Amino acid sequence: MTTARSTWVPGAAGSPYDVDNLPYGVFVHDDEPPRVGVRIGDQVVDLAPVAAGDMLEIGHVFEAPSLNPLLELGRPAWQSVRTWLTGLLTDEAERDLVEPHLVPVEEVTLRMPFEVADYVDFYCSLDHATNVGRIFRPDDEPLKPNWRHLPVGYHGRAGTVVVSGTAVRRPHGQRPESGGPPSFGPSRRLDIEAEVGFVVGAPTTIGTPVPVDGFADHVFGVTLLNDWSARDIQAWEYVPLGPFLGKSFATSVSGWVTPLDALAAARVDLPGQDPAPLPYLQVGPGAGLDLDIEVLLNGETVSRPPYASMYWSPAQMLAHLTVNGASLRTGDLFASGTVSGPERAQRGSFLELSWGGREPFGDGRTFLEDGDTVTLRATAPGTSGGRIALGEVTGTVLPA
Repeated sequence: MTTARSTWVPGAAGSPYDVDNLPYGVFVHDDEPPRVGVRIGDQVVDLAPVAAGDMLEIGHVFEAPSLNPLLELGRPAWQSVRTWLTGLLTDEAERDLVEPHLVPVEEVTLRMPFEVADYVDFYCSLDHATNVGRIFRPDDEPLKPNWRHLPVGYHGRAGTVVVSGTAVRRPHGQRPESGGPPSFGPSRRLDIEAEVGFVVGAPTTIGTPVPVDGFADHVFGVTLLNDWSARDIQAWEYVPLGPFLGKSFATSVSGWVTPLDALAAARVDLPGQDPAPLPYLQVGPGAGLDLDIEVLLNGETVSRPPYASMYWSPAQMLAHLTVNGASLRTGDLFASGTVSGPERAQRGSFLELSWGGREPFGDGRTFLEDGDTVTLRATAPGTSGGRIALGEVTGTVLPA
């Protein structure tokens, strides 16, 4: 959606949360029950009373403690609500209706924005996959033969997806030991992965694949995602079936979900795919997204991964996820895998930044220490010509 209209909300025009953004979240204010809000500038629109005052037919979905009732309505409803919101926030005549229900962001607590049904994590960065292959398998080809033919992924645990701000406890597990049996204890190589998550709204029935051109009919929006990873546990367990306990203890997402329509100006072509994918995975121009991600460790920027460099697109991920007939459920979450670019300063994990712990970065760091706080931020081109922000995701490491 393109809009040249300016919002009347003080301080919002020209900000990263201008009217061309409008991310959704679930918030708590004072002792009131959690409900759905939309961010505009440094304010949250409490949507339930606004919808009631405007007699919006589907206004009841904003009274829910999650976005799921809105998500399951489907794309026509999502677009209708966005048009309604844009009108409310740009038409001065609507100010009396909306302004009493603006709440400062700093006065609210964000909850998990949606109920996660299933969670799938992909592995879609060529640079990341190549780096990891060289680190874990230095005497072998870095990419397995299937990697350029399909978006590799694995199923994670929906129950350990948590909202930004939730502390993450260092996990226990089996750790490999040189020349002997494994030991058991806290992970010594705790890591992060800077990723982008995609939130499914409209469900499907079993046996009905979603083609690449059906992506926008089923995916509501995007959220920044940190796939916390215990690299020592992962390295010992992942042969032959892949990640398990090294990944399943925590995944953090932002409290804000940015609608796909807000990213219309961020569409870019993929860098190129060779060999050409099979027909069900073939996409046209504009299949990628231009998102600039920033990784901060204890407030200091350590990496700037570019999502535009990703090899596989989100539409291809969804098409592959469902091509065998697997169904989608409202609240399904699938993630891109670590976003990494070709330069060292663009690597989206500490595993890569430290090259397996052998090349410290920053002030001599390799993996996460207890008490560390990691924050992911991102911006994208907005439809009004400026840049919009995705809601940040942050987490602090607690001792085992």
